[in-house]
Amino acid sequence: MIGFIINSRSGNGKGGRVWKRVERYMMDNDYRFIACFTESEGDVKATVKDFVEKKVTTIIAVGGDGTIHHVANELAYQDVSLGVIPAGSGNDFARSLGIPMDWMKALKRILINETRQVDLLHTGKQYCLTVTGIGLDGMVAKNVNRSSYKRYLNHFKLGGLSYAFCLLETLKSYQPTDIELTIDGETQKFTDVWLVAVANAPNYAGGIAICPEASFNDGLLDLCIVQRMSKWELLNLFPKAYKGKHITKENVTILKGREVHITSEKPIFIHSDGEPMMESPISLRIEKDALRVV
Repeated sequence: MIGFIINSRSGNGKGGRVWKRVERYMMDNDYRFIACFTESEGDVKATVKDFVEKKVTTIIAVGGDGTIHHVANELAYQDVSLGVIPAGSGNDFARSLGIPMDWMKALKRILINETRQVDLLHTGKQYCLTVTGIGLDGMVAKNVNRSSYKRYLNHFKLGGLSYAFCLLETLKSYQPTDIELTIDGETQKFTDVWLVAVANAPNYAGGIAICPEASFNDGLLDLCIVQRMSKWELLNLFPKAYKGKHITKENVTILKGREVHITSEKPIFIHSDGEPMMESPISLRIEKDALRVV
C-alpha cells in the first residue's frame, strides 16, 4: 500500500493543488492508498510511524524540500521507499535526482516502483539530503524562511529568487570569519571565509549548483569553501554558481571527504536542506546507501 504525506502550504499552496490532482488520479485508477496532511516536523514523525505500522511500502512526500527532508529523516535505514512529488519553491532534491517537476510524470515514475539506494549526509543531529551550508548561506536560509517576499514570489512561481533577494539583504551586515576544517583526519585552516557548503548533491537554494560534481551515490561529501572576497566580488560570483562556473575562480576551494569537522573563530549559522538548524561547530559524515528512493 502507498502512503501520502502532504504539505498543502508548500509552494504558497501548490502542495494542496497538486494533491487534489494526485488524489483524483489514484482514485480513478483504483490504487490503494492512505493520506495525511502535515504542518510540522512532529506531524511528519507521527505520520511516518503510523504508516510503517500499517505496512505501507512506499511513502510519497507531496511538498517542498523541507517536507521531504523531514520524511527522509524518518525513513533512513527503513525498509520503506521514499517517493517525491515536487510542490515547493526550490525542489532541489527532486532536481538533483532527475525527478520530473510535473506531478503526473513524477507520480507515474513512482508507480513503476524502480528503487535505488542513495547516500545521506549526517550532521550529528539529523540527516541531510542535499546540502548543509555553514556561514553566509546558513544565515540567508534562516532569514529567507521568515521573509515576507518568499510567499509573494512563490505566488508568481519565482520562489527561487527569494534566495537572491535575501542574500543581498543579509550581506549588508554579515562578516566573514576564519574556520578550521578537519577532513578525514587532515586539518586545514581558511581565513575570511564567507561560506562552507557540504554537499551530498549538486544543488541547493532553488538550483544553485554549489558543488556541481557532488553525487548521491559516490559515498563522498563535496565541500565548497568561499573565502577572501569583497562583497562586490561575492555578488559577481553568485550568478556563476547557478551553472557551477564558480568553482574555477580564485578563492573558491573544492574538496572531498567522508567525515568533516568544522570549527570557526566565532559561531556561525548552519542550515540543512534549507532548514535552519544550529551554530558551529559541527561534525558531518556520509552514510552510504542509507535511503531507498523510488
